[in-house]
Amino acid sequence: FRTFTISAGALPYPITFLVTDLLSELFGRKRANRVVGVGLLCSLFTLGVLAAANHFPAIAGSPVGDETFSSVFQNAWKVIAASMAAYLTAQVLDIRMFHFWKRITKGRHLWLRNNASTIASQLVDSTLVVCVLFWGILPGSEMKALIFDLWMFKALVAFVDTPLFYLGTSTLRSWMGEPVEMDHG
Repeated sequence: FRTFTISAGALPYPITFLVTDLLSELFGRKRANRVVGVGLLCSLFTLGVLAAANHFPAIAGSPVGDETFSSVFQNAWKVIAASMAAYLTAQVLDIRMFHFWKRITKGRHLWLRNNASTIASQLVDSTLVVCVLFWGILPGSEMKALIFDLWMFKALVAFVDTPLFYLGTSTLRSWMGEPVEMDHG
């Protein structure tokens, strides 16, 4: 087995692309883009909460004092900003590519649009997040290795989640009734 150097945030992140692909397949481009927008707003909200929390003292006797909190979260804005930029760019690209492949395949080959859109957009995501976080801090060779590891991990998850995409699409279609797609974007 190959080991990957990835952040803890990268572990659940590929699942968001599975969800976006399900939303794209079932409800169309516009609704999937709306969900991406809501995700971005949630990240902005989290950023605001962390910024505000840093201005309040810790409760007396708290196991996490002011210095620890500040130490952990002082650069959270940079991580969240990098993640938000990568998330927004990659998700919008994923949705566009998903619908491109859906048009090209005339609605067939779920596996192709799920994997082709996700794997390409995950490369963009991995590149953006690593470059925003580590440009000028790490040498280019280390950044390339991190980008590759992140991308390969996410690509493997995309391949592995393909049966979940089929199961989710089938289950949700039967639960909601055919056809489900709400827009034609």
